[in-house]
Amino acid sequence: MDPVRLTLDQLRELRDDIAPYAARRSRDSIRRRVDRLRSRSFFIGQCALAAGVAWAIARYVVGHPQPFFAPVAAMVCLGFSFGQRLSRVAELMVGVAVGVGVGDGFVRIFGTGVPQIVFVVALAMSLALLLGAGTLMSTQAGVQAALVTTLLPNPSAGFSRWIDAVVGGLVALAAATIAPAAAISRPRQQASAVLSELSEILVETANGLRSRAEDAAGDALRRARASESLLDDLRSAADEGVAVVRLSPFRRRHRGRVQEIADLVVPLDRAIRNIRVLVRRCAVAVWRDEAMPPEFPNLLERLADGTRLIGESLFEPHADVAAHRVLGELGRRTAEMPLPTGLSAVVVLAQIRSTVVDLLELTGTTYDEARKLVPLRPDGLDEK
Repeated sequence: MDPVRLTLDQLRELRDDIAPYAARRSRDSIRRRVDRLRSRSFFIGQCALAAGVAWAIARYVVGHPQPFFAPVAAMVCLGFSFGQRLSRVAELMVGVAVGVGVGDGFVRIFGTGVPQIVFVVALAMSLALLLGAGTLMSTQAGVQAALVTTLLPNPSAGFSRWIDAVVGGLVALAAATIAPAAAISRPRQQASAVLSELSEILVETANGLRSRAEDAAGDALRRARASESLLDDLRSAADEGVAVVRLSPFRRRHRGRVQEIADLVVPLDRAIRNIRVLVRRCAVAVWRDEAMPPEFPNLLERLADGTRLIGESLFEPHADVAAHRVLGELGRRTAEMPLPTGLSAVVVLAQIRSTVVDLLELTGTTYDEARKLVPLRPDGLDEK
């Protein structure tokens, strides 16, 4: 067969294989982009409406002919998370005041020009930093000083910029009180996602330990190490939700439920750390071919069951009782089994007991009650 002909056939086969894959990737990419747009549609509409209202108030109520900073300030303030908006609005207005004041003074005395711009921006930002400003406040001070020095050389026009910033900030705060429902539901969904991921990690670790598969153990360890980012997302979502129910009069009735999720962050953080150590020790045991008790994979699967049930209890309260029962039985079982030989086995057993205590706290059990549900071992291998 002609080698050139064979190469062309192979290219056609490769094209036929790649085309469906490329089309699928393209559809997935478009779907993700549409989903992202849909999830941000409330925020986009909120910014657009706030910008228009801020401009209208500054133009027709305050009487500024060109209040372009009012809509800018409104969008900048809304761009921060709900819990940051009060402090950020204050920083923004102080930064504008500093920048306008410094720029106004320099225009009066030295006029405009390249040296004046360089000096006035540096002075305004330095003064803002001396006042304890953050990055936003010092940047706004420099921006406003430059604007007053260049675009508004008339000193009498400078103060109107600060008024525009106040108008934009107040409109942003008013718009922020109408918070989307997603800020309330997202912490619960994120907490469920974290617990689901931990459950899957424990199951994968149990499978790797049972089959002595290095790849499975390594994959479980990588997932366990990456779980910290999920907790960061939960912490951010919980902070956002608490800020919404505290500041928005339309969402305060959800305060109790949101606070319950926020209270999960600390014990869940401890559980993630203990699970990470547990998974790492299991992976080390597989890599080094260390002997492990044959019942350990079953213990890990029961721990995964308890973790999964806690995640389900966030939406179905009856699962909370089942999780409490599963974890309590697991705690008693770890107290009765003989002490294993080998460092890795002892560490894994201790980490299982510690994780049971952390997960019991997630069911609403106090720390002291959780410890009682994990009885002391006669050999002194306690969970804490």
